[in-house]
Parts: sequence; C-alpha cells; structure tokens
Amino acid sequence: MAAAGALPPNALQGPAIVLVEPQLGENIGAAARAMANFGLTDLRLVAPRDGWPSRKARAAASGASAIVDGARIFNSTEEAVADLNFVYAATARSRDLPKQVVGPREAVETLRERAAEGQAAGVLFGRERWGLTNEEVALADCIVTYPVNPAFASLNVAQAVLLLAYEWLAAGLDGALPTRDAFQEMDITPAPKAHLLGLMRHLEEALESTGYFRTEDMKPTMVQNLRALLQRAGFTRDEIDVLHGVVAALERQRGRRDDGASDG
Repeated sequence: MAAAGALPPNALQGPAIVLVEPQLGENIGAAARAMANFGLTDLRLVAPRDGWPSRKARAAASGASAIVDGARIFNSTEEAVADLNFVYAATARSRDLPKQVVGPREAVETLRERAAEGQAAGVLFGRERWGLTNEEVALADCIVTYPVNPAFASLNVAQAVLLLAYEWLAAGLDGALPTRDAFQEMDITPAPKAHLLGLMRHLEEALESTGYFRTEDMKPTMVQNLRALLQRAGFTRDEIDVLHGVVAALERQRGRRDDGASDG
C-alpha cells in the first residue's frame, strides 16, 4: 500500500498535453494547474499567440510553475507530436473524418494500455475560439469528446484538460483514494464503556446546575435520551477527551459568571 497521502506509481507518468496555438496565457496556466492536480507533467505548446514565456501563464498556474517552466514550444502540430506513438484529438466534432470517437474514460484506458507497453502518447487540444483544424485532427489516431449538455457544449481549454487529467488519475487509483487510505490508518476504535460512562456522568453533573432537567420526574427520561445519543456515536478515547474538555470549559465559564454576579 502507498504511504498515507501518497499516490501509487502507476497513477502518474501520463500522456503529453498539446495545446495548439493557445491564445491566452491565463488558459495555459490554468491548464498547467489542472495537469499538476492530476499528475500530468508533459506540456507542449504549438505557437502560442502571445509568445513565450508568459508571465500571465505562470501567475495562473498557481503553484504549478514547474510545468509552465518546463513546457516545450513547437512551431507546428506535426513537430509537437513527432515523437509520439499514439495521439488523441480532443474535439466535439468528427468533421466527417473516418476516426473512432470515444469518451474521456475510454480514452484514458487506452492511454494507460499504451503507456504500459512503453508507447509515448498525447492529446491535442485546440484553440479557445475554434478548436482544431481538419488537418490537425487528421494527425490523431482517434477522437476524444466529452458528454456535455448539447445546449451549451463549449468547454474552456483548461476545463477540457482538467477533465481528461482527472480521468487519467482516477483510472490509476484502482478505486483507492489517498485521503481514504489515510483515514483507514487512523485509530477509530470505540472507547471502552468506562470512558464513555465517565463522559456521561460529567455531562449530567454539568447540566444539573443549569436547570436543564427541569423536574426530577423528567430527569430519568432525559438522562436516558442523552446516554442513548452519546452511545450511538461510537466515540474514540481521543474524542471523549475532547468532549470532557468542552464540558469543563463551559463549567469554568459558568463559574466565572456566577462569581461576577455574587460580587455585584
């Protein structure tokens, strides 16, 4: 099992992300941030409109500056994919090209299979305003498209990268989550009954002086309900200690108020 908070090695080492003629540095930075979130590192830029390097891209990367700084720049899409064995084109339209069309989940399954065979793969993402040309889509082996609302199907390029990157990482986790693994390593054993009974008595004594129980006739039923509530929670020893502290703090606060009233 991976260490708490760590990712299994096969979750990372993903495909190249190729942004074709990206127009805004902010979108490049946001795409880099999405890549970093989900374990992708190979960013390739084809003729970014506003030149490179980009201060706006670095700022928008929000901590993923290593990916921005490591981005490789190409003059053409052909050059950007020249070393890749397999390429997807991310587009919402097949443009009547005879290519298989898959969703992002199926795409990353293929990408992982290719990676396991030692093949280099990548995904092409087009311009913010009008995507990829027919010629650029023709360079790809398959098309990947997203199941979006047909009434509003336009995706920002960084959003498109994020969705693909998320599917890549999720497929490599085999159903496990780092945070879930960390939770499973916590000691959540319920405390012995003696500790729970001690908390119950402490709480009941603290409530007694507040008039919470109203009348002696009502007290047994109210105590029973309180004990049932505390019993159901399955508190650990540490949690019971925390609750003892809360009750003690309330007792001290009430004592200070009572002292102030008597002094007045």
